[in-house]
Amino acid sequence: MEREKTDVATKEFTLHDLKRILLAGAGAEEGVDLDGDILDVPFKALGYESLALLETGSLIEREYDISLDDDALTDADTPRALIAVVNTHLTVPA
Repeated sequence: MEREKTDVATKEFTLHDLKRILLAGAGAEEGVDLDGDILDVPFKALGYESLALLETGSLIEREYDISLDDDALTDADTPRALIAVVNTHLTVPA
């Protein structure tokens, strides 16, 4: 099943988008509530290790047609930080 690409010219990457992609790529660890206030909760505390974040990054790259640096992904240790990284790439002129 091929994912539909998002029209990045009219789209901002949001927490809702991140949750959807996290669940699609890596699922959720039992007992973790992604519907809570997770913006500043470290990914490790949410049950996502570096491999899961790299998979999440790959899904984001495909859906939003952008290229994310692996270091930027691993340095983004909270959902807020990752959302900021993605949005920076979405606003860079082609």
